[in-house]
Amino acid sequence: MKQKAWVISVNMGYGHQRTAYSLRDLSLEGRVINANDYLGISKRDRIIWEGTRKFYEFISRFKRTALIGNFVFSVFDALQKIRAFYPKQDLSKSNFTLRQICSSIKKGWGGDLIGELKVKSEKLKVKSHYLENKSFLETRKLKVNLPLISTFFIPAFMAEFFKYPGEIFCIVCDADIARTWATLNPKESKIKYFAPTERVTKRLKLYGVKEENIFLTGYPLPMENIGSEKMEILKQDLRRRILNLDPQKKYFEKYKILIEENLGKLPEKSERPLTILFSVGGSGVQKEIGIKIVKSLAVEIWAGEVKVILSAGIRQKVKEYFGKNIRNLGLEEKLNKNIEILFAENIEDYFQKFNQALRKTDILWTKPSELSFYSALGIPIIIAPPIGSQEEFNKRWLLKSGFGVSQENPRYTRQWLFDWLNQGYLAEAAMEGFIEGEKLGTFKIKNIIEK
Repeated sequence: MKQKAWVISVNMGYGHQRTAYSLRDLSLEGRVINANDYLGISKRDRIIWEGTRKFYEFISRFKRTALIGNFVFSVFDALQKIRAFYPKQDLSKSNFTLRQICSSIKKGWGGDLIGELKVKSEKLKVKSHYLENKSFLETRKLKVNLPLISTFFIPAFMAEFFKYPGEIFCIVCDADIARTWATLNPKESKIKYFAPTERVTKRLKLYGVKEENIFLTGYPLPMENIGSEKMEILKQDLRRRILNLDPQKKYFEKYKILIEENLGKLPEKSERPLTILFSVGGSGVQKEIGIKIVKSLAVEIWAGEVKVILSAGIRQKVKEYFGKNIRNLGLEEKLNKNIEILFAENIEDYFQKFNQALRKTDILWTKPSELSFYSALGIPIIIAPPIGSQEEFNKRWLLKSGFGVSQENPRYTRQWLFDWLNQGYLAEAAMEGFIEGEKLGTFKIKNIIEK
């Protein structure tokens, strides 16, 4: 039996849940536990979590309000702001937000969840002992104190404060992080971190986290988009994608050897139209951009030369918004053909559909969230405006790495997008992401857990 763990997330936006989804088969119960929405959560804990989620979603939407929206959001964002990396200095001193979070935990926030996991772990210990005495040798590999893996720092803090007996791991979902991700006394903490970038490892050290508690693994990408550690699925998809991203063969002419050394021989021709996946964030913001893209590319959509996938997530109102505006543009006939609305009733089904859609996607257009790391799948990112300090840093990382390009005016997508394609810019970003990006983060995390 392979080592299992408690996989913990929070359903605040999609980022933390998407990260956990890639590790779902590690979970002992075969599912991810949402710290803010699990069966049996106390009324007190639910109120705290729900208030936090609603406030964040309100602020994200309110940002678009004329005149005062940006000001109000900037005040909120200052509480989670990431400080400049240079000059390097000791950043271990706690901030106001971190002290407030830890104060709530000391008053009991999260105690019920960790207590429940401790009880379940104890039952497993008894069961494991019983089965070993009954000579069920296949159970001998079962660890009695299961590791706990959290994709958000607060459940990890809760686990440490309430003395969860197993190892505690925290996965970072951004290219850089604020001080709140490390505890009040990081040098005394036993929490171990899976870092997606070198910058995160350096930042954690500046925050006071011990070096032995930091693992540079990369972000955990979905295995269904990778295959085995040989990456056969990823390479197959990228071979097909490159054809659509480099229609004039500008990039191929310069880097034919690089492409064939890494991917093998390309197919003779593409079997699908250029496909763009536009992804809306968890709070539903930026949905207007998706309709502007469709409107600008209407001629190519009608001709069957371009397909646009509008990802509405699990938000019915966003799905209805897309449908209504597509009808208003006179493109209803193209729905489910060259225009697709990606939607699901629950988050697991949505992630499954999203990952399947990515396999036939040429360009991912999104704000620089955790999806920034999907550039390692060989998918170029067109970067929508960031929301918040962490996304600003994700954008910087994408641009410096060469994995993405900032969007131009979506109203004129038809003009600038085909200029980029004809110059091979997006093919270059796809190959940069594939070659330089960390693709095997999921495998590395699993190997560490199993050891």
